[in-house]
Amino acid sequence: MSEEQLKAFIEKVKADTSLQEKLKAAADANAVAAIAKEAGFSISADDINKAQSELSDEELEGVAGGCIRAGASCGTVNSVYY
Repeated sequence: MSEEQLKAFIEKVKADTSLQEKLKAAADANAVAAIAKEAGFSISADDINKAQSELSDEELEGVAGGCIRAGASCGTVNSVYY
């Protein structure tokens, strides 16, 4: 995965409420990767796990459709709210 693929996916998610809803229901990184693939992006679960620590809070919030990590039940990826 390139950083460009991930950033492009994040931008698409910010503008697409249906993707936001799918991501809210995603149980893990594999589910997020499947959603990304379905949307035309080449992102693996390993890529997502690696990138999580590198994304800013704003980017994470955008992917989650505006869910706030602390106290929200938006879903988790390896026990880290996204």
